[in-house]
Amino acid sequence: MHVLSAGTASDAEVPLDAELVGWADRIFCMEQRQRKIIRTRFPAEAGGKSIVNLGIPDRYRFMDPALVELLQHKLDPYLRR
Repeated sequence: MHVLSAGTASDAEVPLDAELVGWADRIFCMEQRQRKIIRTRFPAEAGGKSIVNLGIPDRYRFMDPALVELLQHKLDPYLRR
């Protein structure tokens, strides 16, 4: 399994681009608005891909322990082997 991370904000450290969206088998986002941004900016690349909204408010700092815990909890059902 290969995982990459990128942001939808213009000042994201790693901005999401068409190549990353095209590369992904499945995309996870924290909020519904991010899902809409991905579908709007990259309609061809996002096409029929599953974009999962995890329902986590995007208000945490990078590697915030509370965020890491929430992500682990929300992603566990998707990432179990």
